[in-house]
Amino acid sequence: MLKPLLVVVGCVSLALGVLGIFLPLLPTTPFLLLSAFCFARSSTRLHSYLVNHRVLGTYISNYNNHTMTRAHKTRTIVALWISIALSAGYLAWSGYTIPAVILPLIAAGVTVHIATLRREDGRPDRPGPSPDAPSSAPAPDNAADHPSADTTGRGAADTR
Repeated sequence: MLKPLLVVVGCVSLALGVLGIFLPLLPTTPFLLLSAFCFARSSTRLHSYLVNHRVLGTYISNYNNHTMTRAHKTRTIVALWISIALSAGYLAWSGYTIPAVILPLIAAGVTVHIATLRREDGRPDRPGPSPDAPSSAPAPDNAADHPSADTTGRGAADTR
C-alpha cells in the first residue's frame, strides 16, 4: 500500500520540480530530491530514470556533490533576484515593509551560498595560484636548517 502512494507523491513532486525550472518562485531541486527519495523506495525503474535523466539528473547530482556550473549559478542568481525584487516591491507597495526588507536579506544569503558552491569540474570559480607556481614569499632566514632545504645546488631531482 505504501509503494503506490510513494509513486504518486514522487510523480506529483516531479511535475512540480519540472514546473520549477520555468517558474522562478517555485523551487526545482527540493521537489526533484523528494521525487528521487520516493522513487528510491518505491520503483527502481523510475528512480534510475530520474537520476540518469539528461536534464533532471543534473539537479540531483549537483545537489549531492555540492556543485553547480557557472552558467547555472548565473541563471539561478538572476532569477532569484528578479523574483525577490518583484515580490519585495509588491510587498512594499502594499504596506508590508518588514517582509519587503527581509526578502532581500534572505536572497543575499542564498546568493552567497550559491556563489560559494564548487564548479562541476571541481575548480573554484576564480582561479587562484596554481600549485606549481613559484611562491613570491621570501625564504625564511633559517632555510638551510630546514630538513627539506637543498643546500647542494643540484635540485631535488638529482639525489645521487
